[in-house]
Amino acid sequence: MKTYTISGASGTSTILVGEQLRNLAAHLPAAKLVIITDRNVERYYADRFPQAAVISLAPGEASKSLATVEMIYGRLLELETDRTSFIVGIGGGVVCDIAGFAAATFMRGLRCAYVATSLLAQVDASVGGKNGVNLGGYKNLVGTFSQPQFVICDPLLLKTLPEKEILCGLAEVVKHALIRDAELFGYLEKNDSQIQKLEAAAVERMVSDSVAIKSAIVNQDEKEGGLRRLLNFGHTFGHAVEHLNRISHGEAVSIGMMIAVDISVSKGLLSISDADRIKQLLRRLNLPVRCGIDPARMIDAIRKDKKRESDAVHFILLRGIGEAVVQDIPLAEFQDFFTSKQNS
Repeated sequence: MKTYTISGASGTSTILVGEQLRNLAAHLPAAKLVIITDRNVERYYADRFPQAAVISLAPGEASKSLATVEMIYGRLLELETDRTSFIVGIGGGVVCDIAGFAAATFMRGLRCAYVATSLLAQVDASVGGKNGVNLGGYKNLVGTFSQPQFVICDPLLLKTLPEKEILCGLAEVVKHALIRDAELFGYLEKNDSQIQKLEAAAVERMVSDSVAIKSAIVNQDEKEGGLRRLLNFGHTFGHAVEHLNRISHGEAVSIGMMIAVDISVSKGLLSISDADRIKQLLRRLNLPVRCGIDPARMIDAIRKDKKRESDAVHFILLRGIGEAVVQDIPLAEFQDFFTSKQNS
């Protein structure tokens, strides 16, 4: 088991990579426990849950709403939850986001922890203390920064994941490699077959390296004042594509990364050969690299993005594989880019 620590203004979080759900009770404080999960996770793994009240949600992105949070508040009241209680979210990224947001806001803050059951949650969503829900179809517009006390990343839980959920996590692993770790990118290139089969060594490498990258960044910039913005690589257009196309988060982020790669090439920051390596890796991992959405609709969606300030966006570009930079790019410049692509 590998252990990583994140320390910030909202608390200290310990990420336990390789720990197992069946050992969850050993990490819990002596307090009233409430588990938030979804019906799929409950069906497969309820026999490994410690004794506790369980709030079970419908699986999927549709549950990531204020209506769901309000339902959770109601159940917490029924359970006579108080400020000494402890919340554990057991699930993928959606469950971790909802559980974290509900815990951070009920009675002005309860202690919480996560058991991440999806690859996406283990490499990204459960780590870093950002949580929230969608509003009007737009991603994570309502949320908080609040560190869970601990996160368990159990590799055994990945065996029941459908392929689409695996792809969601792989997109985030590629993102971490591109912004911070050229060596990890090379590993992904050489081991794509083992990665897609979720072989034990590949899972350990992807999860450990991703958590190491993200925790190091968050330790320097918890609330996205600068460095943490790098973690949004591919997400500006990714969120727009996800909203407009109703595709999975991983597929949308893959498309968003390729748009950012193309813009990086157009600005003379990234070589064409590196751009081709990135495209080929995404394809070998069965991730999409393009979509057919009207650029005007994407620009309109980006106007709702949290990262927009006035008529510009904090946008993440690549100077090379493993090196990312932040630039403020006007929305009009994105429009010019798409126009030039259509005319080329």
